[in-house]
Amino acid sequence: MMLTRTTDSNNNDTPPPPAGGGWGEGEATPPSLLDHARSMRRAPTPAEHKLWQALRKQQIGGLKFRRQVPLGPFIADFYCSSARLVVEVDGISHIDPRTDERRDAWLKSQRYNLFRISNHDVLSNLGGVVVAIQERAAPTPPPNPLPQMEGEKMT
Repeated sequence: MMLTRTTDSNNNDTPPPPAGGGWGEGEATPPSLLDHARSMRRAPTPAEHKLWQALRKQQIGGLKFRRQVPLGPFIADFYCSSARLVVEVDGISHIDPRTDERRDAWLKSQRYNLFRISNHDVLSNLGGVVVAIQERAAPTPPPNPLPQMEGEKMT
C-alpha cells in the first residue's frame, strides 16, 4: 500500500492520517464512543479521580496510564499500553454482571490484562490499590532453571 501526501489550501504538505483513525489502538473508534469517553474524563467518579491522581504522570514505576480509553467497543477506566493492563474501578455503573462478563471476555480475547477494583478499596486503601496495580503491571519473570548438583553431568 502506498501512502500519499495531501496538500491543503495553503499548499502545505500534510501527511496522511494514521491507519486506524489515529486513536492508537487499531480499529477506528466510532465518534460517539470517543465523545462518551471524553465526557467521562470530564466527570470522573470520586474513586476514579482519586486513583487518577496516583496514576497520572507516570508516578507508579514509570508506567504511563491513560483514563477513559476506548478499546474496541468498550471504554476502559484506566489503561497502561506497555503492560496491556486495563484497570476497572467498579461502582454503581457496574450493576449489570452480564455486561461486565461480555466486556471481560472481549478484553481477555484481545489479550488485555484485566484488573478490577472496587470504589471502596480506592477510597479507603489507595496505597494498597497502587501496590496491587504495580504488581499486576510488572512483567512475569521467566522461571529460574533448577540448580545443578555438583558433579552431575548434563545429558
